[in-house]
Parts: sequence; C-alpha cells; structure tokens
Amino acid sequence: MSGYNMKQWIASLGEAGAKKPIPVLSFPCVSLLGITVRDLISDSALQAKGMKAVADRTRAAAAVSFMDLSVEAECFGATVVVSDDEVPTVKGRLISDMDEAEALEVPPIGSGRTQIYIDAIGKAVQSITDRPVLAGMIGPFSLAARLLDVSEIMMDCYDDPDMVHTVLEKVTAFLIEYAKAYKAVGAHGIVMAEPVAGLLSPSLEEEFSSPYVKRIAMAVQDDGFAVVYHNCGDNAPKMLDSILTTGCAAYHFGNAMDMERDIIPKVPTDTVVMGNIDPAGVLRMGTPELVREETLALLERCAKYPNFVLSSGCDIPPMTPWENIDAFFAASEEFYGK
Repeated sequence: MSGYNMKQWIASLGEAGAKKPIPVLSFPCVSLLGITVRDLISDSALQAKGMKAVADRTRAAAAVSFMDLSVEAECFGATVVVSDDEVPTVKGRLISDMDEAEALEVPPIGSGRTQIYIDAIGKAVQSITDRPVLAGMIGPFSLAARLLDVSEIMMDCYDDPDMVHTVLEKVTAFLIEYAKAYKAVGAHGIVMAEPVAGLLSPSLEEEFSSPYVKRIAMAVQDDGFAVVYHNCGDNAPKMLDSILTTGCAAYHFGNAMDMERDIIPKVPTDTVVMGNIDPAGVLRMGTPELVREETLALLERCAKYPNFVLSSGCDIPPMTPWENIDAFFAASEEFYGK
C-alpha cells in the first residue's frame, strides 16, 4: 500500500492548474458490477471491487468510499431500513431521555457492519494504488441525531442539552476509534459527513457539532491521514467560522449553497473547499447535456479560486446513469483543457 503525505497532497489540490475532481462517488458502482445496494453493503470484497471499478472508470483525484450513514447508528442499536437500490436509512428513535442516554453503551469497533467497511478499505488500498483512498464516516452530531431522531434532537438541544452532550460524548469516543481502525488498515483519510449540523442555528452548531468534530480530527489527523469535513445543510454558510475551527484538512459543501457567494470568499485561501454539483437533480435525474452545462458553469465561476476543487454536492445516488457521471468528468477535462 502506498503512503501519501496527505498534508502535501491536500496542499497540491490548492495549487493552480488543471485539476481532477473529487466527487463523492461510490454507490453507482452497483451498475458497473451488476449487483444491488443490499449486496454491496454486506460484502467487503464487493465494496473494494466497486471502488476499484469506479477508480478505473474515472479520473478522480481520490477514491472515496461509501457514504452509508446508517452503519454507525446500527452499531448502537438503531433500526436500519435496507433496499436494493437506495442507500440504507435509519428509522425510529433509540434514546428519548437522560436515563437511556446514560445507559447507552459504546459498541466495540467491528460490531454491526463496521468490520465489513473497515475490511473493504483494507482491500481497496491494496488494489487502488494511483490515488489516495478515503473512507466514509458519519459526523458526531449527525450520528447523535440518528439515535435521538433528527426532528427530536433539534428540540432536545434547547430542552435537554445535557442529554444531547451525553450522547455526543459517547458517539465521539466511538467515531475516534472507528477512524483509527480505518487508519490502521491503510486509509489515507476519511470524509466525515456532518449534514444534520447544517440544520442547526450557528450558536447551536458551535456548541453541539464543531467541538466534537475537532476532537475527532485532532485525534486522528496527521501527515499521513486527512479528515475531510462534509456538510450539505442549508445553514452551513452561516456557521462557516465555527466549522473552520475544527481544523480539518479540507471542507466539502452541498448544493444548497452558492459556492462562490457563500463559501469561497469566507474561507482562507490556503484551505481547500470542494463542491457542489447537485447529485440528485442534476447528476441522477438530469441529462448528459445538463450535467455538462452545470459543471462548466460552476467551474467558470469557481475555478479562478485556486483552493476550489470540483465535486458533487453530496453522495451520488446508486442509480445515477454512468453517461451522466462520464459527462461530469468530461466537462472538467474540457474546462481545464482550454
């Protein structure tokens, strides 16, 4: 497995010149392999094979693993709904009061499906040797929200903040160990998805998300391992100052925001920001012509900023047509080939 100096690699993304995109692209491998999402999420060999198939097909700057935000919640005991052609989802509420929060046990790494995902990355780094391999992981507030229920946690932050912090302490301890397990099998970093924090007010985000994200980043990030922060919530631009205090190596934002107006001017020029072609409306539901238009338009506006890297706004859905994904990469090459 090839080691990368990820600090240098991230810094090189912020230099001018023709850039390769880094979309959150993994689940569409199901159509390349002729399998279902259900098959994929329960087999580490298929996951590694899928990541390799995507890497072989695309000129992405990194191989990004599966943004399956049900894996960690399932370990804690949450109910997960699985289907053949959609990313798994979490259903119901696991914790509803302080007694349950205090009784919540931090599961061992390797429980549930975490070992499948860890093993998949271990296999992927053996076969994908021409670019960094980034594992996927949920962020602390987004995991707590899956245990407390997304709508309920918004009220709990006001009504029972101590309970929310109790859950956050436990999920953060778990996520640090999970990230370390990915690091141990050779991952070059993680993409940490913290979308539910993007629904909070800036002051609540500052209390309930960023300090815990920072704790995870500080525990695992070094020259050989990068933490990329992802937030596709609507309010992310309003909490940007707080998000940037987490010290992550790079930041990834969703298509709910205007990248040039809301994000890039407010980020230090030496901090890499990625985004934000609409994964559902454009990449999944659009035509190759629309994908090309949208991609070129985003690059026209944002590529003049050296710290901008083209990406999807979020995880590209499993059933996205490959002609659209190909059009995204072709548009990037067309733009930078000018």
